[in-house]
Amino acid sequence: MKRRELIGGAAALAVGAGTVGALKSGQSGGSSSSSPSGSDLASPAISKNRRQLRLATSWPKDFPGLGIMPVNIAKAVREMTDGRLDIKVYAAGELVGALECFGATSSGAADMYHAAEYYWQGKAKGFSFFTAVPMGMTATEIMGWIDYGGGQALWDDLSDDFNIKPFQAGNTGHQTGGWFKRPINSAEDFRGLKIRMPGLGGDVIRAMGGAAVNIPGGEIYQSLQSGAIDATEWVGPWNDLAFGFYREAPYYYGPGFHEPGASLSLGINKQVWESFSPSDQAIIRYACRSANDISLGEYNYRNAVALQTLKSDHGIEPQLFPDDVLKSFGRASREVLEEVARSDAKTAKIYNSFSKALKLERSWTEISDGAYIRARALSGSE
Repeated sequence: MKRRELIGGAAALAVGAGTVGALKSGQSGGSSSSSPSGSDLASPAISKNRRQLRLATSWPKDFPGLGIMPVNIAKAVREMTDGRLDIKVYAAGELVGALECFGATSSGAADMYHAAEYYWQGKAKGFSFFTAVPMGMTATEIMGWIDYGGGQALWDDLSDDFNIKPFQAGNTGHQTGGWFKRPINSAEDFRGLKIRMPGLGGDVIRAMGGAAVNIPGGEIYQSLQSGAIDATEWVGPWNDLAFGFYREAPYYYGPGFHEPGASLSLGINKQVWESFSPSDQAIIRYACRSANDISLGEYNYRNAVALQTLKSDHGIEPQLFPDDVLKSFGRASREVLEEVARSDAKTAKIYNSFSKALKLERSWTEISDGAYIRARALSGSE
């Protein structure tokens, strides 16, 4: 039996078990528990036309931006269905670990997840292209590729191997380069550097002689404090300020070569997705799209506010990476991406589509946003 069939069979059994459990609960007058107990790990409960679904996330509870995105999706779905679809959101560690929500959704232990696809690059390198690629697409460019340039179909095909239906469901915009305990003066400063950086960006750091690790957000500060890592990237000023990284690593650099527009995702167990009516599928699809659009504007504004706080209240003055460092990032990024493209046929197909769309879209970005930002700076406008 093929692996995909095994996964699908397990998920189908879980759905069946959850339905039977819900019927028994309704007959006996019992109520469902909100804690992640063994019974809570069964698939959706359906009672009196109300369906309960579990959404596991990679984010700390109630964390600004990232942690609120899935809450907003759940709220939108609940409101648009008059409470008929009730999605309970679990923060990292409440139902499963931060990096375990993909596997839980694939198997049916959770109904859906909210996370970043590059966390799963150990399962298939192609997943990273649907979050961020070093020296790759900006937020609007990746949205263009996925929605209009064939990216969604490729993402669906890749995720189908793992029994998941994926959607764009948030974007943090351009991320910063990270917090460092020591200043970065040249590319040589990355040799032996222990830095928290997931995805293909981490592969670039390793190609430059550094030691990149993937640590869940909630564990980063302690790792900086203990000396387990020398530096970290996370998101940008808004989320970085919330974690207080400036207290342990006061050198703040940009731009973030590794995540020029980080897309976040909602992944739904395939059997759960197919069990929804067409109208419920449309509601979920548009709830994800709304979260994607809203988050980009919110991050843009709140990052600006937080940056001012870092400057005025904490004496942090962001710096730009030296030009030779940026050039080294570029060379290493090309090498990593070319190697990734050779990993398997599906990743090669994704890489080719991504590269073609990037070349097309950057031709417009450079004479629109890029040219305007340069013009605004030259004009002296405040």
